[in-house]
Amino acid sequence: MNSTPKKAKVIVFANQKGGVAKTTTTLNLAVAFAESGYRVLCVDMDPQGNLTMSQGIDPDGLKQSMFDVLVHDLPIVDVIQKREIDIACASIDLAGAEIAMSMKIGRERSLEKAFRPIINDYDFICIDTPPSLGLLTINALTAASKVIVPVQCEYLSMRGLIQLQNTLHMIRENLNPDVEIEGILPTLMDSRTLHAKEAIEILEENFGDRVFASRIKKTVRFAEAPVKGMSVLKYEPDGMAARSYRDLAKEVLSHGIR
Repeated sequence: MNSTPKKAKVIVFANQKGGVAKTTTTLNLAVAFAESGYRVLCVDMDPQGNLTMSQGIDPDGLKQSMFDVLVHDLPIVDVIQKREIDIACASIDLAGAEIAMSMKIGRERSLEKAFRPIINDYDFICIDTPPSLGLLTINALTAASKVIVPVQCEYLSMRGLIQLQNTLHMIRENLNPDVEIEGILPTLMDSRTLHAKEAIEILEENFGDRVFASRIKKTVRFAEAPVKGMSVLKYEPDGMAARSYRDLAKEVLSHGIR
């Protein structure tokens, strides 16, 4: 007797603050999962299209993108391209999606609905979100089972995390009772500074074991790899940055997320 295929675990990378290595983390953790033999889809929900570009795809050259999936119910397979991982691409059109969707019934569930035909085709779906808590991020959180929150250690914004928690609370009450924070990931860390150490202490005081043991240190490789259209795991496989994302993948998997 055939067992029912497992549904993909949907992980959203969210923080309404920009510049916290959200796109970097979405791509590199996804590639680390793929290296371990998992089937992975990345979904670019940011109108800036940085995730799309970081796999060497020009967002301006796309005829169809996540905008068409969300607004016109185009099947998501029509905007997936195969690179290091499968990637559902974004273009600048996505900036108009919130207005275009405003009259749509069930607009918060457009992404969840788009995933239904492909949910058994992948082990993980990793979603990059824009630096805001608008309708695109709400769609991602409504479709997700877990949230990973990358947080920059230089100037730790506790207020930002509290806002995100409030949004999650609202989504649990109204749209998706099962979504929860998988972990908070300290990124862009300069371990030589006292400020970074203090920031980690504040995080751990407030969030305890929800703070990942993995730390993503600051390195120029994170700027270089996307220019070449690849992850740091491909760009410098034996480097510190690649290792830290492999460690994070192990940590996420050890939480029993599959």
